[in-house]
Amino acid sequence: MRKLISLLLAITIFSGILSGCGANRKKNTITIADQYGLAYAPIQIMKDKNTLENQTDGIRIEWKKLANTAAIREAMLAGEVDIGFMAIPPFLIGKDKGMPWKIISGLSMSPLGLMTYKEDIQTLADISDDDRIALPQPGSIQHILLAMAAEREFGDAGRFDDQLVTMAHPDGMNALLTRKEITAHFTSPPYVFKESRDEGIHQILSGQEALGGEFSFIVGVCTEDFYQSHPEIYSVFVQALDQSIGFINNNPDLAAGILTGYYDLSQEEIKQYITWPGMVYSDKVRGLDEFIIFMQRANYIDSENMELTQLLWEVDLYEK
Repeated sequence: MRKLISLLLAITIFSGILSGCGANRKKNTITIADQYGLAYAPIQIMKDKNTLENQTDGIRIEWKKLANTAAIREAMLAGEVDIGFMAIPPFLIGKDKGMPWKIISGLSMSPLGLMTYKEDIQTLADISDDDRIALPQPGSIQHILLAMAAEREFGDAGRFDDQLVTMAHPDGMNALLTRKEITAHFTSPPYVFKESRDEGIHQILSGQEALGGEFSFIVGVCTEDFYQSHPEIYSVFVQALDQSIGFINNNPDLAAGILTGYYDLSQEEIKQYITWPGMVYSDKVRGLDEFIIFMQRANYIDSENMELTQLLWEVDLYEK
């Protein structure tokens, strides 16, 4: 699976670069793409409060909700997305295969969990060949964390690769709650919290257990073309993002009230979730070294040219 992921990704990126990355960008329009879950709450706050629109005179902002990083990457290659939010592993895979992008900022740390309804599955060793595990896509952070745990416990990073089912988080949660199609779901807030409330569903692995420490779950990324062509807008975006992160951290009640419009949850529930231990909104980037070392060793990425200056626009955002 690792070789197939790399081959397909390299072909896609190479084709996109040949056709001219960003060549079709609409003038005076900036498009921002994120995915599903409370890890993206600062983006949802920014959108709701028109923080970016209020600071970019004459620039129209478009917001896209996409299912996974593959969709964001392809949209960025086609010039349909300027800024995207994703986890570190798929960012590194894209970078390794020639994707001309760097990290703008961290966004969030988050409790991730591998959840199951089967009582006889209490550890990874209890997962049988017949069990199926839902996660956003091969190469996602959930996939890489599962591979890390599998390597540590069984000496085989690809042990569960043939048992993966690609599902967006809402679909994975529905499949787990109805006990259909899958037996486990590796997911993030609010889905991991919702699933844990269901009688009989329990967690068998956390993200921190898999990596062995803290890490940024989501980071913001933009292409070199956007960074170089729109330095003023880039600067304004970073400022607006910092404001939204600060708003959540300083006003959790107000933030929870805004976020009720994005989730089928009460204000009280959302406040509980965005202040949950391990749920941290920050522009700092953590965990890069750990992901790079493992992904090179397990052949998810080939390049050894993974210096901070090649990965982040602002290297002082990185924290070990």
